[in-house]
Amino acid sequence: VWIFGYGSLVWRPGFEFTSRKVGFIRGYSRRFWQGDTFHRGSEKMPGRVVTLLEDRGASTWGVAYEVRGEQIAASLQYLNVREAVLGGYDTKLVKFYPQEKDAEEPILAVVYIATPQNPSYLGPASEEDIAAQIIVSSGCAGHNIEYLLRLADFMRYFCPQAEDKHLFSIEEALISILPCLYYTEESLEET
Repeated sequence: VWIFGYGSLVWRPGFEFTSRKVGFIRGYSRRFWQGDTFHRGSEKMPGRVVTLLEDRGASTWGVAYEVRGEQIAASLQYLNVREAVLGGYDTKLVKFYPQEKDAEEPILAVVYIATPQNPSYLGPASEEDIAAQIIVSSGCAGHNIEYLLRLADFMRYFCPQAEDKHLFSIEEALISILPCLYYTEESLEET
């Protein structure tokens, strides 16, 4: 079984796997439209995490994990709690296209997608409003800023050819609100 991750699963899957591949799925855009009151936020201040929006001409980059044997039941059980029960995500099967040039056929993968029908779905907002919400949110897995910056770093380093305007616009808005995040060591020594 292959499992496609496009949010925190790209850097912290939380389950054992046999192999992993960077690549993309077609027909979806990544959006920070899902609320999170557990991992990256609280009941009083929900964080914002990503979900997928059907978008015919778009592609979303991420990581597919291959799980085999005993890993299958354990990983799906873990993800059903992490994504479905706590996050309000549904599962779908999608075609995953590995980044590797020698990949022949797309791979069928399971993906978790939050829909507008779940109670934690926040929907669209301006990049500035999303960034402002991310800045003040923190949950049991850490600060919501970490989630945004790790996802942007993944895209920058593993998929430099891919575009994700939504993600990078929110990162830019966050930096404009909190420029102190990007001080260099030298500027810190000067202060």
